[in-house]
Amino acid sequence: MVRTGSLFSQLLELFPRSEFMQVVARHRGERYAKGFTCWHQLVAMLFAHLAQAHSLREVCGGLSGCLGKLVHLGIREAPKRSTLAYANAHRPWEVYQDLFYALLWKVRGVSDGRGHKLRFRHRLLSLDSSVIELCLSLFPWADFNRKKGGVKLHCLLDHADYLPVFALVTLAKQVDLAVARLLTLPRGSIVVLDKAYRDFALWGRWCREGVLFVTRLPKRTVYRVLERRPVPPHRHILADEIIELASAHARKQGCTQRLRRVAVWLPEKEEVLELISNHLSFGASTIAAIYKERWQIELFFKALKQNLRIKTFLGTSPNALFTQIWTALLAMLLLKWLQFQSRFGWSLSNLAALLRWNLMIYRDLMEWLNEPFQLPSLKPPAVQYSLFAFGQHLA
Repeated sequence: MVRTGSLFSQLLELFPRSEFMQVVARHRGERYAKGFTCWHQLVAMLFAHLAQAHSLREVCGGLSGCLGKLVHLGIREAPKRSTLAYANAHRPWEVYQDLFYALLWKVRGVSDGRGHKLRFRHRLLSLDSSVIELCLSLFPWADFNRKKGGVKLHCLLDHADYLPVFALVTLAKQVDLAVARLLTLPRGSIVVLDKAYRDFALWGRWCREGVLFVTRLPKRTVYRVLERRPVPPHRHILADEIIELASAHARKQGCTQRLRRVAVWLPEKEEVLELISNHLSFGASTIAAIYKERWQIELFFKALKQNLRIKTFLGTSPNALFTQIWTALLAMLLLKWLQFQSRFGWSLSNLAALLRWNLMIYRDLMEWLNEPFQLPSLKPPAVQYSLFAFGQHLA
């Protein structure tokens, strides 16, 4: 007797239907719908990501091969290719954007703070973007330069659990700095950035708002040294200085506060890394370690591109592309939730691969997650006595 649905159906229970329908109604996602609902679209797109389907034919064919198991997913039959393509092109992608933020808080509730181990109480954030390259002949609306197109995924990553607290999809020619200016960061938090976010006005605003930052010192920056501090031994720290920006442009932009310059020697690259921060009390080695943590956002983008379908797309319209990227972020949250819940010690890539091969098996999700290579527990069958033996016992 089957006591559980498939692993996929148990994952979908993280999306309560009542909350999902509220999001759909808010964006009028099922206006003019005639049978194929937004829930059908969500199931199909999550299947595309988790099963690594490369085309509409693979998505619809893969679901058609599981007809006896679709009822547990909340659908009765697999969609047609034309139906799914039309829904991706016309259903508002904002439905899945709102669904991403609704699911994010549930996943963060079980993360248990499995992030960085640096010893301070400040909230550590990383801000960066990643370009998703597109073929210009197929996506002419996403022109980036003369030879290729693309869109850009902007992300603000929280290092407490390595989950994004903010995400935005724009055209690739969108300047990163414009997105950074839109953000309002909590007071006392530390944001780590690369040199693409050089803006003296933004730095000055963060200093006034109590937001701490660590980033690379741009070349040819004019500054005045106010104080030289002793450097710790055997830590590859070459300089630790209190400075102020001396250029007229920086002072006009409002960045007149005292800043910190830390020079770090990178032996593997044989070069000097110059960092600038407005945190004046941390040790120089801590400032260097904070900037090293920025690599985690690069790993997040790498995991997203390697384990989910955001390199090949099921549609060429802007709406279809944005829908696929936001459902990829939803699938990433599902994988992170499984990783947080497991006692097995999964890596994200192994978890995505094993889940892909076992997506439609009937087994308890938590049991599979903690003991994926063990046989499922089988309950002993009930004893059935024959009527003849029962009659002899009465005699």
